[in-house]
Amino acid sequence: MKISILLTLALIPMGAVYGQQPKQENTPRSYDHQIPSNRQEQSESQAAKNIILLIGDGMGLTQISSAFYFKETLPHFARFNNIGLMKTSSTVRITDSAAGATAFSAGEKTYNGAIGVNSDTASITTIVEILSDENWKTGVISTSSITHATPASFYAHVKSRAMEEEIAAQLSTSEIDFIAGGGLRFFADSSRTDGRDYLKTLASNGFSIHSETLSDEIASDEKYAFLLADDALPTMMEGRGNFLPQATNLALGYLSANNDNFFLMVEGSQIDWGGHANNTDYLVSEMIDFDEAIGIALDFAEKDGNTLVIVTADHETGGFTLSSGETYNEIKGTFSTGGHSTTLIPVAAYGPGSELFRGIYENTEIFHKMMRAISISAK
Repeated sequence: MKISILLTLALIPMGAVYGQQPKQENTPRSYDHQIPSNRQEQSESQAAKNIILLIGDGMGLTQISSAFYFKETLPHFARFNNIGLMKTSSTVRITDSAAGATAFSAGEKTYNGAIGVNSDTASITTIVEILSDENWKTGVISTSSITHATPASFYAHVKSRAMEEEIAAQLSTSEIDFIAGGGLRFFADSSRTDGRDYLKTLASNGFSIHSETLSDEIASDEKYAFLLADDALPTMMEGRGNFLPQATNLALGYLSANNDNFFLMVEGSQIDWGGHANNTDYLVSEMIDFDEAIGIALDFAEKDGNTLVIVTADHETGGFTLSSGETYNEIKGTFSTGGHSTTLIPVAAYGPGSELFRGIYENTEIFHKMMRAISISAK
């Protein structure tokens, strides 16, 4: 009894602290092309010519760990040396994918559900828009609908992630060069509530549209939209196959064909959905698939020598843990929630500017570190 009373008394002031909302820095920060002033972020490497950002939606440290235990070969995560940790909160303690991806794409914290807008619902410029204006080629790949929260946050500006028809309309006139994922129904007149045909708009914006399979070969002087499912693509357990690594490989060949600078975002969307479902098999199969896409990106970067690869997640989902079974030689996946958690998220980076991603920092720093990485001057 005395012990429990003492513990209760000891936790009273701590509980008061936990009850306070964390301070958020929501002041917009402009990007520039100067060498970072922070000595710890100064680098001797050249500026990155290209960026590949891979986002494992809902992927925390345990999700990454599961690949080391359940993948038959060594995961590609083992190839990284520069690793940091990221804090994921939005304007509240636990983020959703929309606010999390907007932090990555635009460098500003916002409310959950926001796509490319700030807390006042004003549009904020994304890295895709910034780089497109500088004649970089850009691409977005997802195993969900291409209008889903994470990919949408790189090109659209709407007050709610639920506005997928408006997101599709904005994508159809965007400067993106390569699209691969699901979401066909949000573009087709027969399935939209307003009856408008944004497939025609995509075509008039120079896109070659494919709704059956990824092409084996594509021309570098066209834009491409691969919309291969009405909504999300099938799960790995349902037979999606190698879409994600194949689309990543196809995009990299296309984006680099004319030696252009490029930015590519690749999302392993359904790691998150396995976490929400508290389904270990679903989660791990999606995690292993995402790791294969990471391998494609690293292979390209190692050969190219001028490409920055970043792998991270918007948040962790499921409170996933690798627990012991009946013996300590057995591992099973367990979950503490059907929602998101606020655990710190690993960030792994390779290539020019990768050392910038060491340390512990806010999710908004992903954007600012990417901007620094493409403007580093050799020392």
